[in-house]
Amino acid sequence: MRTGPGQRSGTVARLLRLGRLQLASWRPSWSWLAGVVRSFVTSFLALAASLWLLPGEQVRSGAESVALLVVLVLVLGALLRPLLTRLTVLTGTVGLLLAGVLAQSVVLGVALALVPSVEPFSLGEVVVASWAAAVVAAFVNWLFDTSSDDAFLGQLLGQAVRRTRAAGAVGPGLLVVQLDGVSLPVLRQAITAGSMPTVSRWVRSGSHELRGWHTGIPATTPAGQAALLHGDVTAVPGFRWFDKERGRLLVMSRPADAALVEEEMSGGRGLLADGGASVSNLFSGDAPVRLLTLSDGRLPGADRGAASYAISRFGLLRSVVLFVGQMLTELHQGRRQRIRGVVPRVRRGGAFVVLRGLTTVVLRDLNVAVVAEQLTRGTPVVFVDFVDYDEVAHHAGPTRPESLRTLENLDRVLGFLDQLTREVGRRYEIALVSDHGQAQGSTFRQLTGRSLDDVVQDLARQQVHAEVHPDERWLPANLLLAGAQGSSRAVTRAARSVAGGGRQAESAPVPQGPGLLVAASGSLAHVYRTDLPGRLSRERVDELHPGLVRGLAEHPHVGLVMTRRADGAVVVDGGCGWRVLGTTEGAGDDPAVVYGADAVTDLLQLSGRQHVGDLVLLGAYDRALGEVVAFEELVGSHGGLGGWQTEAMLVHPRDWSVPAGALDGPAVHDALVGRLAGLGLRAGS
Repeated sequence: MRTGPGQRSGTVARLLRLGRLQLASWRPSWSWLAGVVRSFVTSFLALAASLWLLPGEQVRSGAESVALLVVLVLVLGALLRPLLTRLTVLTGTVGLLLAGVLAQSVVLGVALALVPSVEPFSLGEVVVASWAAAVVAAFVNWLFDTSSDDAFLGQLLGQAVRRTRAAGAVGPGLLVVQLDGVSLPVLRQAITAGSMPTVSRWVRSGSHELRGWHTGIPATTPAGQAALLHGDVTAVPGFRWFDKERGRLLVMSRPADAALVEEEMSGGRGLLADGGASVSNLFSGDAPVRLLTLSDGRLPGADRGAASYAISRFGLLRSVVLFVGQMLTELHQGRRQRIRGVVPRVRRGGAFVVLRGLTTVVLRDLNVAVVAEQLTRGTPVVFVDFVDYDEVAHHAGPTRPESLRTLENLDRVLGFLDQLTREVGRRYEIALVSDHGQAQGSTFRQLTGRSLDDVVQDLARQQVHAEVHPDERWLPANLLLAGAQGSSRAVTRAARSVAGGGRQAESAPVPQGPGLLVAASGSLAHVYRTDLPGRLSRERVDELHPGLVRGLAEHPHVGLVMTRRADGAVVVDGGCGWRVLGTTEGAGDDPAVVYGADAVTDLLQLSGRQHVGDLVLLGAYDRALGEVVAFEELVGSHGGLGGWQTEAMLVHPRDWSVPAGALDGPAVHDALVGRLAGLGLRAGS
């Protein structure tokens, strides 16, 4: 279709008006001048180094040609990136990936073609030069700043300020930031040590209040987010469990499994139901906008924030460079633990080296870019999960230096978000929350030389079905890779197909004939007789496997075994005694006492959840050291009781209406929903 003169003149008028708005919002300042000089120097050094690395003589006029090239790259980048961003949004996930790899090459290639004193480059040389320049730029920015994060965050802030006027959103808003796995004691330690100055300023100034909340069992991300986002405390008994009705193992690092659980527990009125955005979560909270959300199963290819991150000079290319740096750091820190003989520790090689770089750089930066776009756009409520600390603490230990260092980086992100909320149209309030804590300890295999599966097999004297399946460590990776499984509809269809007896594409194989399955979640383990329906009574377990419960209870690295009698009473067995929970019936020592005053209530609540195992095991707890035995190969674990696993935290504005007593997941959910209602952001309020 041809464009008429009237349409062309209207387009020109809109472009002129946009230009006037951008000029009107621009103010010269010393910080602006410093930013210009910094960009020039960084780009000059980066391009000079990359051109020097290429074979042959590429530049005839030396520094003058490089300086001219730098100016053209900066100008062309400013002109072309908005166009590249729009193309990336239109082309979706494929465009997002291509833009991340080639956007800088496009800008550099156009600039090279306009400088006559630079010899022609091949396509491959342009790509190599752009990536080499990104490496040098990341290093130079590290020299300029305490961290190269400052350049990335500064660019995001500038973009947000320029686009806020066009968004036009006003009124109140709420940003909820989840710091995955950060317990209340660890947060207090980071504040008092000066590692989190932003959070310290909030708490010490009186603008925010620091609280704790009790997670109960299971102390896992699926259970925590089910409570925080959906107000549910029954659907999730662990990180993995066996669904006897469907005959399959559910693991919450699988998109289809997460979609299935959310579909069953959601009533459509989750925390984010009224125009909210879910970013990098396991469940969506019924948000209309779902970005990097596992239960949705899509990459954010059509999101402007993700597209801007992919094509930015300080975006994906910089993250890839720092990603490699994090992997090298992990190898060094793991070696240092071995040389020093640090105990307890686990092997820190293999996949974790990649996962650490993925979570602490790529996923974090992408989250920040996506959240910044949502705040700029004026989304009324945003909930985002940062998994940096949790991922590192699993393998290094909850209070080890490298784990606490991640909190410094996260505090820098919080400082950026705090500044951003003062620049955008909505008046956002910021709340921090965690989903659980962590406890340190040696693993069951390290202490015994055998897995829990092996021990159960010997005690039951029959074949045990030992699953090989993805674990929690792959949750961050699956957040990024879930897009390969297609849209959320495809994921939901797959889940429904399994529910209806269809092809179990992602389900674990079920053992043929009689068999026991052990499903571990940190220091918590469910044991199922997979071929028998329903939850077996204690009497039935003893009939089928005489000596199994007693043998596990007497094991030195198992803290207690929970079963349910035929009369409904919940029994816990330990090495020196047993009790019926909630009564005085029993003999010997009460095995639950060592786990604290809330242990009985927590165990009874766990027993009332869906899909609980025929047997439930807790790892042994060393009260003197605060360490628990983990049934997975993780030095920092969570799921059961003992240590700081169940001590989550909440940092909220002081004027919120939050109960003064002890808090649990539903209470925090109600407080968040109540605040949305008070701000007029909850339908029907």
